Amino acid sequence: MSYHLSDDDVAFLRSRYGSKALQTASGLALTPSTLLADLTQLRSRYPEHAAAIAETVQARRRAAGKLRHADLLLADQTSVQQATPSPVAALRAADIVARRPGAVVHDLTCSIGSELTALAAEPGVAAVIGSDVDPVRLAMAQHNLEVSGARGAPCPTLLRADALTPTSTADVVIADPGRRNARGRVFGLEQLDPPLLELLSVYAGRTLAVKCSPGLDYRNLRTRFGFDGQVQIVSLDGGVREACLWTEVDGSPQNRASVLRTTADGRSLLYEVTSDDADDLDDPGVGEWIIDPDGAVVRAGLVRQYAHRHGLRQLDPQIAYLTGDTVPAGERGFRVLEQLPVNDRALRGALAARGCGSLEILVRGLDTDPDRLRKRLKLKGAEPYALILTRIGRSGVAFLCEPGVRAGGAGSGA
Repeated sequence: MSYHLSDDDVAFLRSRYGSKALQTASGLALTPSTLLADLTQLRSRYPEHAAAIAETVQARRRAAGKLRHADLLLADQTSVQQATPSPVAALRAADIVARRPGAVVHDLTCSIGSELTALAAEPGVAAVIGSDVDPVRLAMAQHNLEVSGARGAPCPTLLRADALTPTSTADVVIADPGRRNARGRVFGLEQLDPPLLELLSVYAGRTLAVKCSPGLDYRNLRTRFGFDGQVQIVSLDGGVREACLWTEVDGSPQNRASVLRTTADGRSLLYEVTSDDADDLDDPGVGEWIIDPDGAVVRAGLVRQYAHRHGLRQLDPQIAYLTGDTVPAGERGFRVLEQLPVNDRALRGALAARGCGSLEILVRGLDTDPDRLRKRLKLKGAEPYALILTRIGRSGVAFLCEPGVRAGGAGSGA
């Protein structure tokens, strides 16, 4: 369980004494097996704030690789889990400038300030406002803006306010409704906090960007509730992070997939596919390679557009696997060795003949559990392979492939 910091905790941690306490705690393991002993040690020196110190160090470790200046942040583990990764926040800040140059931007649910930091660093943003109902989160956000170097121009203004009570006339408004309640993660539009439809209603007529779960049923939002803005699905390093709903975007594509990849030197590379792209393809078939498109492309419903761009075709019109004679730069492909029926006996025989000892299994369109199948196949060799199970028409089919390889290159700079 994440410890909830208090106002006094944050004030202490922002002090010189608190900073030294965090440095001391950073040398402790703070793992489940050592936490009790580590807290005992911290209480001997910092009796009133030991739990807050441990929580902050654990949160910083969790933020490493996700948020800029992770080793200097004030946060709890829950807020880090909920925070927008820095590359995704930077992409949104650039999007806002592209849509509304010189805009004043208000983050209605700023929490610990991950979005504010990106906005404040974007030269084309005129001014930044952050608000939240939680005064402790606001205090942490103030600290995090200071250590991130975001106190230049623009200097974010922080307010305590409810997201459903307009407190500014900002040109662009950002919101990140809570996706959990006391019972765990929620999925219904009305279960978000604040409810999505209320946000759209309160800020109707203004440019609004709402960050939602990537599993949001945006088709239902369009057909049932008349949402006519843009749905942007964003992935980072192969994981789909969010669906961002943009209002007031006349002339923009309805659907957009934004794929971010982090390079070895820490840069973010980006490619995008939209519903305005061409989507005509050759007839389905099987080529030399099978490609599993990035999850953002799949969830945005843009597999055909992506395939057209790279000269690929589908194995089946209803399945997201693509095939062709080359693998697009930055993507992972599987070279096909043979096509097999989907039954254990045939698969076991083919794998045994090739001396397969480790097997990556990918499944689309079939009700197959990869882990259970792997156990039934009783692998005994030493060679690595990949097995792709899918459906062509009404029939299941298996493709035995070489291990997946990623083609060089990853997109353009973002």
